[in-house]
Amino acid sequence: MNQTDGGRFATAYWVTGPREGELRTESLPEPGEGAALVRSLYSGYSRGTESVVLANHVPPRVAGLMQAPHQEGSFPCPVKYGYLSVGVVEDGPDELRGRTVFCLYPHQDRYVVPVAELAVIPDGVPAQRAVLAGAVETAVNALWDAAPRLGDRIAVVGCGLVGGAVLALLRRFPLERLQAVDRDPGKASLADALGVDFALPDEALDDCDLVVHCSAHAEGLARSLELAGDDGEVLELSWYGEQPVSIPLGADFHARRLALRSSQVGNIALARRHRRTRSERLGLALQLLTDPVFDKFLSGPTDFADLPRDAEALASGVLDGPCHVIRYPGAEEDHVHADRP
Repeated sequence: MNQTDGGRFATAYWVTGPREGELRTESLPEPGEGAALVRSLYSGYSRGTESVVLANHVPPRVAGLMQAPHQEGSFPCPVKYGYLSVGVVEDGPDELRGRTVFCLYPHQDRYVVPVAELAVIPDGVPAQRAVLAGAVETAVNALWDAAPRLGDRIAVVGCGLVGGAVLALLRRFPLERLQAVDRDPGKASLADALGVDFALPDEALDDCDLVVHCSAHAEGLARSLELAGDDGEVLELSWYGEQPVSIPLGADFHARRLALRSSQVGNIALARRHRRTRSERLGLALQLLTDPVFDKFLSGPTDFADLPRDAEALASGVLDGPCHVIRYPGAEEDHVHADRP
């Protein structure tokens, strides 16, 4: 953090045009009562959503709904975006100083937020792994929406960050069958790490009670409808941005009484909306991250200073992996676990 004439400054990543971005300096307020100053250690680049933002393809109709917490600017650009940040509290309430925390904040090296928006990372969760909290929270919400049952036959189509997180949680359920489905054979390694059967779309098993679709491709959604058994349900987790989607509802969708519905993390799933708060949902996601299998989701890191250069490679998949870690100065010298100071 730069400091001049008593003022505090931070550096943030902004999307400035289609597939273009830059680092910008901005001033920081002093953390008043009920606020904290956080120094970033790592942030996660969520390839699906952030690729849509980088391409300037956020539909105007849902621009307001898709705003991230603490986002600045507006779609399509310039916009400061991101929501998977892990850092250490440098200033604020005594009980938080020195603690490692997760926050839904854009890619920025330091920031001031209300303490109510910080989630302390549990012991046993490394700081890099904690950037996955947002994806695991999305998966938790999806399973609250889907309500899988004992002995279900389930397929997850699309094994990126969110699909992989859903698989990681579903593998703990007493299911008859769980299959990971993706057109990329390279995703078999993630399925193997999770102990889950893998299949290419044409080889996937049908007659599923539930299909969770996460591929963000119309072909994946169409195949999901084919995999669902009679009266089965397809839960749609993909976000398509401005991309039009055509699906074959004129085939056996109507005759077989299939159900298609969306799940999105912006609101708590209706089944738990009156019984869980957002902080409780995020706390559950962080506790679930004590499972070391989630390290298989991480790639990188890329140094924060190189993010404007590497963003296109991240969006296009040249830099591979479900979640790419962005590393901030000093992160390697910090404690790795969320220990008490």
